[in-house]
Amino acid sequence: MEQWINDIVGAFGYLGIFLLMMAENLFPPIPSEVIMPIAGISVGSGQMSLSLVLISALAGTLLGNLPWYFIARAVGRERFMELVARWGKYVALKVSDVEAAIAWFDRHGGKAVLLGRMAPGVRTLISVPAGLAEMPLTRFLILSAVGSVIWIGFLIGVGMFLRANWHLVAAVIDPLGKLLLVLAVAGAIGWIAWRRWRERGSARDEADAD
Repeated sequence: MEQWINDIVGAFGYLGIFLLMMAENLFPPIPSEVIMPIAGISVGSGQMSLSLVLISALAGTLLGNLPWYFIARAVGRERFMELVARWGKYVALKVSDVEAAIAWFDRHGGKAVLLGRMAPGVRTLISVPAGLAEMPLTRFLILSAVGSVIWIGFLIGVGMFLRANWHLVAAVIDPLGKLLLVLAVAGAIGWIAWRRWRERGSARDEADAD
């Protein structure tokens, strides 16, 4: 995949970065951890402009965020989870990944969008709970933009600084992202269990009061 991404960036420049980052937010397996350091190498060598790379990547990211946000907002949680269970495998999307993103959002509220854009394993899916919660679109885009600029800027800096050795950092980020995703899934399970325990406790209290 690294060579494929490198070829696209080399052939299409800023448009290639825009399209790759849009695709990354539509299809989780395409990693920004590879796309942006490769772009950073071009910036560091003077072949591309830092500001235009950042703008192209951010525009692609925000545009790629919108489909998941609008789909989740339109169909609601129950129906969305049914769709993921049935069709998610075709876009490498798992129910557990969506539940992790929802749990992240439930715990952190609006900050989840900002923080989620900087968390590998969660960042491409945080649009879903924002849509399910019907977060105002303007707020969603602002929080997404701020978090994405920080993440994108960091990855560009990695490419600029390490040049040919950028993949060493990618090798660290990838397992870190998987660890964060596992923790998020565990948090989702714990959150659901706690909610159900609390609901049962409330039901018992109401029954005792009667």
